[in-house]
Order: sequence, then C-alpha cells, then structure tokens
Amino acid sequence: MRIIYMGTPDFAVATLEALVGSEHEVAAVFTQPDKPKGRGMKLTPPPVKELALKHGIKVFQPQSLKKDADEYINAIKELAPDVIVVAAYGKILPKEILDIPRYGCVNVHGSLLPKYRGAAPIQWAVLNGDEVTGITTMLMSEGLDTGDILLKSETKIGENETAAELFDRLSVMGAELLLDTLNRLKAGDITPTAQDEENASYAKMLSKDMCSIDFSKDAFSVHKQICGLSDWPCATTELFGKRLKVYRSEVTDIDTRDIPNGSIIDEKRFVVACADKAVRLVTVQQEGLRKMDSEDFLRGRRIQRGTILKSS
Repeated sequence: MRIIYMGTPDFAVATLEALVGSEHEVAAVFTQPDKPKGRGMKLTPPPVKELALKHGIKVFQPQSLKKDADEYINAIKELAPDVIVVAAYGKILPKEILDIPRYGCVNVHGSLLPKYRGAAPIQWAVLNGDEVTGITTMLMSEGLDTGDILLKSETKIGENETAAELFDRLSVMGAELLLDTLNRLKAGDITPTAQDEENASYAKMLSKDMCSIDFSKDAFSVHKQICGLSDWPCATTELFGKRLKVYRSEVTDIDTRDIPNGSIIDEKRFVVACADKAVRLVTVQQEGLRKMDSEDFLRGRRIQRGTILKSS
C-alpha cells in the first residue's frame, strides 16, 4: 500500500518505524510544526519528523489543515495514497481529506474504544485504576474518535505501571496492530464495526491543576494519581516549603486509619499515611534537584517520623 502517515509525538514513532520496515510505501509524513523547547526556547522538531527525515521521507508541517485546506488537499491528491494512517497527530482532518484514500483514513488509538475517546486515553486508564486497556484501529470519521472499529488488542495494566511506561508498551502494540490492520484491509478480511455510543466516554486533557496529592484519599487513589500523571504533568506534594514531584509509588499493607494523613511513618523508606493504608514514594524530585530514588533523597536529610507532607 502507498501510505501518507500523520503523527507527532513519541507514541507515533514506533508505528512509522514499523511502516518503513514493512512492504508498504510511506509517500509522505504530516506532523505538527517545530516548537520552541528548553531554557533557550530552541525550535525543536517533533519525534516523527526526525524519524521521517532520517529515512528521507518528505515532511509536511501545516499550521492548520482547515485554513490551508486547498493547498494540502491538492498535495495529498497528488501523492495518491491508498490509505492515510494517523497516530497521535493532534489535528482534526477535514472531510475532504478523509475522503481521498480508497481504503480511508486509519487511526491508531491508545484505548479500547469507545472507552476513552479524546486526548489522554492512556493516562486516564491509569488514573482511574483500570486493570485492562489496549489499542484500537478505526476508520476515521468527522467525529472525535467515533469511526468504525477495525481491530483491537488488549493488555493488562501493571499494578505499579506508570502512564509513561504504558505509553511505551502501547506504542509498540499499536505498530503491530496497524500492520495487521493494513494487511487485512487490503485482503478484504475486516468488517468495520460501529461503536457502541452508550458505552462511549471521553478522556479530557491533563492539566497541572490535577497534580497536588491529597493524602486524605485512600492509598490506591493516591497511588494511581502518581502513576497516571508520570512523567507529565507529575503528581506533587510539599516538603519543608519546597515542591516535591513524585514519579513512582507503591501501596503498602500498613493500616494508617489512626495516623494523620500525609505524615511520614518511615523516614528511611519514605512511607506516607493515607486515609486507609500507606504509600511508599519510590522516585521523587525536589525543585532544584535531579530525579532520584527516594531512599537516596532521604539519606543524609534530617526528616523526622511524623513530618507532614502538605498539598502543593
């Protein structure tokens, strides 16, 4: 198949790599414009662009597919794709583009649709404490992740797995499922299935307002907040007036119902009391310092048992 690929972040890299290594032809890549990053605000290309240029693939970076629709619609028609593959592109495709490829536009989505349509499906699966998630390939329509389902692939979410780790696993699963989807589409071996609207849900974008840890909640909820917001925007608390980011945690069996919420009950292993049980903060980063294991962070610091972590 002759393919146009549309994707932007790290999640979309594995799928493009798989396509490049397959029998399919990637005619062009569409990705978001370079953005300023870091302290120097240097213009930085998206990961998908870097990979495309490495393989000598033509790259388009439109600011909008709507405002400059005619220009890009003509370019896509000239490229004559059999299919457009989309993975975390971050822009809405107008109907004029959806209608161009004969096999349609196929999206690789990081959830088991119709659950978690939208911007942050992987993080919300972790935040909500789901036991299972997966990848869905679907034929794109004008709605937000509302198109007919092609294939699904499921996976269990690890007890202590962070959203960042799940991202990496699902990106590889997405690449594998996409290749299977394309081969079966070409062979006429897939029957698209309409989504069940009654079971649809949406995964809204994450924000920094979600970061502050409330240790008056149960330990499982606190733990899943930490896992789901790792590595961005990252769950936070406050220790001695400084913000402390928490990247990893574990739930313990320690009963803390008679202990003040947020108090450190093990100053060497960073075990903190929640409403029912305690969580151990495994990986942390205090402002101005590097990320490190909590035991390394605590070593040499005069933190007494009973110290209360505050909302940040």
